Amino acid sequence: MNTSFIFDLDGTLVDTAPDLLGALNAVLLREGRPAVDISDLRHLVGHGARAMLVEAMNMTGAAAPDDRLSGLFDAFITHYRAHIADESRTFPDVEATLAQLVASGARLGVLSNKPQELCDQLLAALDLAKYFTAIHGAGRYAYTKPDARVFHHVVEELGGTDAKSIMIGDSATDVATARAAGAPVIVLTYGYTPEPAHLLGGDAVTDHFADVPMLAKKLLG
Repeated sequence: MNTSFIFDLDGTLVDTAPDLLGALNAVLLREGRPAVDISDLRHLVGHGARAMLVEAMNMTGAAAPDDRLSGLFDAFITHYRAHIADESRTFPDVEATLAQLVASGARLGVLSNKPQELCDQLLAALDLAKYFTAIHGAGRYAYTKPDARVFHHVVEELGGTDAKSIMIGDSATDVATARAAGAPVIVLTYGYTPEPAHLLGGDAVTDHFADVPMLAKKLLG
């Protein structure tokens, strides 16, 4: 198999919500705010830490003044970096499926809007980096998903071709990235999107990560 599989990270490969919530609540408690529950903000995980922070502040009292947001965000990142894999775990069947794909000769890459340093740190902490030839997070380029250029950069680094590449993700951003790049996309239903996964416009939708190789074969031929 010479297919290039381009994976989103948060909500697709790894359930990062518990540690993101821990960092968020550390900031809220420091600010004298009540903690929030994962059910309140799970739908925002895929939109980045800043969006989560803004919404959590709104939910727990007055909105944070613009001139304080940068400091609060820095505090969030500092806490998250120190606890990045305390409770984060791969979703079921992820590691076995990645190993299967690598053994079959597939090329694997990660394409995330999570900051590059945090992508690298998380994948190393969970011993997942060994499966990926290319890991692209936010900050590596001036543009991020859904800009098609980042998808093409990953494919190029993998030594693959656009015609044999596929996106695997959990959000509207992942679908938009694939559409912009002219690639098919598989959507996982267990991720962090607020919209029902089957309404995102993916070429295939599944509850199970283990279905990815079979679905990719169907979509790419």
